[in-house]
Amino acid sequence: MIGRRIVIDDVWAHHVVERVEVTGVDRFAHALLCGDVLLFGDGATSTQDRRRHTPSTTEQLERSESAAAHWCGRRRRAMSAAPHRRASSCGPFRRRCRNRKCSRPALSVRAIVARVEVRRLTREEARRIAVRAQLLDAERPTGLLDVVARLTFLQLDPTAAVAPSADLVAWSRLGDGYRPGQLRQALEHERALFEHRAQPVPKEPVVVMVRPMADLGLFLAEMAMWPSGRGRVRRWLDDNDTFRRDVLELLGASGPLSSRDIPDTAAVPWASTGWTNERNVTQMLEFLGSIGEVAVAGRRGRERLWALAARVYPAGVGVVPVEEARTIRHERLLRALGVAREQVVGDVGAPAEIEGTGGAWRVDPGATAAGFVGRTTLLSPFDRLVHDRKRALELFDFEYTLEMYKPAAHRRWGYFALPILHHDRLVGKTDAVADRRAGVLQVNAVHADVRFTKAMTAAIDAELAALAAWLELELVRPR
Repeated sequence: MIGRRIVIDDVWAHHVVERVEVTGVDRFAHALLCGDVLLFGDGATSTQDRRRHTPSTTEQLERSESAAAHWCGRRRRAMSAAPHRRASSCGPFRRRCRNRKCSRPALSVRAIVARVEVRRLTREEARRIAVRAQLLDAERPTGLLDVVARLTFLQLDPTAAVAPSADLVAWSRLGDGYRPGQLRQALEHERALFEHRAQPVPKEPVVVMVRPMADLGLFLAEMAMWPSGRGRVRRWLDDNDTFRRDVLELLGASGPLSSRDIPDTAAVPWASTGWTNERNVTQMLEFLGSIGEVAVAGRRGRERLWALAARVYPAGVGVVPVEEARTIRHERLLRALGVAREQVVGDVGAPAEIEGTGGAWRVDPGATAAGFVGRTTLLSPFDRLVHDRKRALELFDFEYTLEMYKPAAHRRWGYFALPILHHDRLVGKTDAVADRRAGVLQVNAVHADVRFTKAMTAAIDAELAALAAWLELELVRPR
């Protein structure tokens, strides 16, 4: 909770204060319990300002001394011990007040009650916060790099039934001011973006995405630790260490290479029941990319070109420690989503309740629905506004499934149906396919989830025409 006011009750020190303005209520309460904050005069001073801990409940913490010690991850007997005899694993006790003439302990906590304000949002407010956070309101961003920085990444997907997903996501924000060549320029020539293969958020599958090069330092520490333990990947890399050195030596002696340009010298083949079975060069490059030893330098069509990471990444990038980097990434992800479940962003941001939904939410502390002005646009099925299908259902009453893997007879909305956003509502799907040989954008159907007004219909028609013009295709509608 940033900039909230908390009330400390039943706390005694040499100088007692009852109300303290802090930044980061959760970590302040934790530091107070651990002795990392000295209360004196009319304020508080923290020696662990960057520490971030969250209690199990955000509405009220009411802990006895032993319970507080347990919450802080210390032995229950720690707080009952004399401060001068036992140190806290979370931070040293301050034995005496900073006033040298004072002989009393600086702080002793009997009980603490921190009343933290929970933001209560209507579903309309939550939707508007989410739409604005995703740069889909009427105030468009100024350029591609601004979009990627705010969204934190663009997912790359080979499916291009209408256009590649990353291009569609950029077009939905920037309109016809975006051209697909800008993404390649930023990746391969300006090096303002880098290609990254990882989980975009916890519990999601590994995907390929592009991220701002300025964020590289937030991933390097985890790259250096990957893969952890003695799992299958680590064993395979150890068994093929000579193969690994062969790949690195070849890339060091040449320019960027595709996987087919690199000889397979694996001693132990990669075994899989899927398409990666014995694709040893591809797997080695993927794993070395995850470690941070090689990187994608560009593409030849859809084929990736690999180079030593030192030739792609800028020199002197600061490495942010793992836990700090994870917190920063979660904060930026919450800013990009506006509202999210704790399973997605952890304990960052502010606790929130959204009407008509259960469970805990987090909201970006700086987000607001005030002054929202919406617009109409078409979205990629991989767009982060709709990617979390459960969240889309809870906030927007929007049911969606990507049906390209279903037989045609079993599809409800189409092979690559584009969700339709109208202001702060997801109102339907468009079944459209780009036929580049015929030079047309074929719209097979527009599926309405709500009753379209004349204004909505006109706005959707205008967006379909704008999409066709951006693709440089003729728009063909069903008669």
